[in-house]
Amino acid sequence: MHLLTITLAALLAAPQGSTQGTAPTGTQNGGAQSSTAPAASGQGILIPAGSVEAPTQPTGSSTSTFRRGPRGTNPRNAGPTGMILAPVRSLVGVRGMEDNHVWGIGLVDGLSGTGDSGDLAKQLLRNILLTQGIVVDESDLESENLAVVRVEGTISAGMRPGQVIDVRVSTIGDATSLVGGNLAFAELFDPRGETVFATASGPIAVGGFTAEGAAASATKNHTTVGTLPMGGKIEREIPTNVVSDHGFIHLDSRKGQDTFGNVVRISEAINGLYPNVAEVLPDGKSVKVRVPEDLPSSAHVAYLDSLLRLSVQTDNLARVVINERTGVIVMGGDVRLRPGAIGHGAIIINIAETQEVSQPGGLSGGQTQAVDRTQVDVLEEDNPLVLIPESVSLAEVVEVLNTLGASPRDLISILTAMSEGGMLVAEIRRM
Repeated sequence: MHLLTITLAALLAAPQGSTQGTAPTGTQNGGAQSSTAPAASGQGILIPAGSVEAPTQPTGSSTSTFRRGPRGTNPRNAGPTGMILAPVRSLVGVRGMEDNHVWGIGLVDGLSGTGDSGDLAKQLLRNILLTQGIVVDESDLESENLAVVRVEGTISAGMRPGQVIDVRVSTIGDATSLVGGNLAFAELFDPRGETVFATASGPIAVGGFTAEGAAASATKNHTTVGTLPMGGKIEREIPTNVVSDHGFIHLDSRKGQDTFGNVVRISEAINGLYPNVAEVLPDGKSVKVRVPEDLPSSAHVAYLDSLLRLSVQTDNLARVVINERTGVIVMGGDVRLRPGAIGHGAIIINIAETQEVSQPGGLSGGQTQAVDRTQVDVLEEDNPLVLIPESVSLAEVVEVLNTLGASPRDLISILTAMSEGGMLVAEIRRM
């Protein structure tokens, strides 16, 4: 009887609206309830503690924005529009005096854990050790400080054994950086891989760096490509001769200067200095110069130098070179435009992906779910037709194209369409 009286008294003393075994209603947060048990002096705790407040749900979102920087303005400067004088040496190359490419495979050591992870580096290291009489099992070698690289260099005409050249190296495995590495002795072959013409070894200079931590990293330039300044040595001479076996010197037009007018004027200038010794070959790209029979071989280079010192008037090219990857546009001096009309409007699409995590409240029995959120924004420009007047100089062409207000990448498409429509009087070449 006394026990029943005490229990009823305790129930009457409890806060209003609460019942035994349930928590009072608290603030809502993410669909879960939080409660605090009363702690009045002299009262027993009848409401179970330990309710968990639901975590704060993520509210951020990804964004994707396309911005176009302000257009730079350049003062109009037409400059010279006629032909310019240029030395013959800048327009042609001498046949037989070409550069020669050599290459090989090498091993870089001394890396700080940024090397290859495969077995190729281990096999190459084992082969190198065998040349020194060291036999080791491949399974006992580690490759994290090693990287297999392609080694290449260029030997200029006339170089002799013992002279040094610059060497380039690039990874062919999954190495992430060559910083701090050292190229072991490597042999450089001809393109067929038959004859050794140079060797290379030494520390590698990398024009960049990589710094990383557990959750972030920073990289400058390419760290998987490096150079060895003066790191290669010529081992075998490549024979060269400026005069052919039949007593002629051949002058071949350089790329971008191979016009019929240029080779004709070069031939005329040489014949003006040495009568009847030069002629244009049927391909229209080369000039053949006869060497006098009574001229000693020791004077052949001086004879060639006198030809290359001549100056001729060069053609302005009606050519537009474009690079769609980088947005570069280069125009020659004779580019012209015919009158017409152009309308262009770019379509810009921004797509932003956000992955949100829905976290249920504690003791709710729910499951954590990842929810994808996608935001798509499409902008279509509505530009009117623009009347293009006739342009008879490069300065006028540039001024007209600037009035379109197009970005370089849009301008590439416009120039291509103008060439197809006959408005652009020029040849288009893509890099």
